[in-house]
Amino acid sequence: MTGTVLDLGDRNQVLAVYRSHLSKGRASLIQMLGAPMEVSSSGTRVTDSQGIDYLSCGGYGVFLLGHCHPSVTDAVVRQVRRHPLATRTLLESAAAGAAQALAQVTPPGLDRSHFVNSGAEAVEAALKLARAHGKRTVITTAGGYHGKTLGALSITANRLYQEPFEPLLPGVHQVAYGDSRALEAMLEAWPESCVVLEPIQGEAGVVIPPACYLRDVRELCSRYGAFMILDEVQTGLGRTGHWWAAQRADVVPDMLLVGKGLSGGVVPVAALTTTSDLYKPFSRDPYLHTSTFGGSPLAMAAAQATIEVIESEGIVELARGLGADLLRQLRSIAARCPGDAITEIRGAGLLIGIEFRDAGSAAEFLLNMIEQRVLVNHSLNSQQIVRLTPPAILSGDDVSWLLDAFEKAVRSTTDLV
Repeated sequence: MTGTVLDLGDRNQVLAVYRSHLSKGRASLIQMLGAPMEVSSSGTRVTDSQGIDYLSCGGYGVFLLGHCHPSVTDAVVRQVRRHPLATRTLLESAAAGAAQALAQVTPPGLDRSHFVNSGAEAVEAALKLARAHGKRTVITTAGGYHGKTLGALSITANRLYQEPFEPLLPGVHQVAYGDSRALEAMLEAWPESCVVLEPIQGEAGVVIPPACYLRDVRELCSRYGAFMILDEVQTGLGRTGHWWAAQRADVVPDMLLVGKGLSGGVVPVAALTTTSDLYKPFSRDPYLHTSTFGGSPLAMAAAQATIEVIESEGIVELARGLGADLLRQLRSIAARCPGDAITEIRGAGLLIGIEFRDAGSAAEFLLNMIEQRVLVNHSLNSQQIVRLTPPAILSGDDVSWLLDAFEKAVRSTTDLV
């Protein structure tokens, strides 16, 4: 094979390869945004090809521990040198270590884990396990986001992503999020169901339900014999200031989906966790639902180290305190800025949503934040909302940087609307 050697530090060369061999749309979007090319990361910072640092407050909830946390990266490096992938034939210890660690922090009774590579795969596993128990009807919620693989997409409430791939899974019904009466009416019609929802909707723009909602869902599922499947891929493992957002309502689901933060920001990994009783179909036949790379030793090393860091460094408590402080200060800044571009700022822990009066203002704010070298995220199911998902390890200087950037970006956005 011959050809020009790609200079990985040359933005224009990388964009050209995207156009030729990856996504033209992705290349066009990056060029339109004028976004730099990230080449390294550490702690709270991401560094571009020009050596410029950016404060990492995005990443869709992955980087609660920051980037390249030394304990997680060291565990992964040791594993990659020793045994990165398994034969899938012999006994393998890294999976046992991760499963035991996860069982020690999940809600009571959820002591069985099925490890996969992504949050969407965890959703697929949950849907299949529910079907193995005869639950072929799925009730999901408006605004919910559960991934883009075919099964997960079927219960992701966004027609923009669904329409090109129809027909999707049959037997999927949608109810309003936060409306337990609507759910009860649906369960009366379809009692043999599984109910899939998020304890706080992330991609809908950090939508926090009424305080009694999750308890109502739990009671209704128990009454009608339905499975309650809680998607905590984005909210779990400390992101909201609790190990699990469900703990805010003292609720234990039948299945809990974990991802994003489980990676420690180092190796992609996710999991379905459930009770021993519900896991029986997968437990009886270990080949019923498998993946060559699911639960790889490398990912298991990252997952176990991540859980240990969250415990040893008090990450849950840090997220709770820092999140409350940031929410208060962001609201104060927005209140003293001129104009009415921002309509609401809401959050739980370090999952914070900033709602603008229209999608254009949200997009302009996001670009203004990049100009201030702070990385944030848009919301896939709500284009007028920008999310902050910063690490729990932000320093005082980092917080000052974020707040100063936020004020400048808001004022610049207000000047344009």
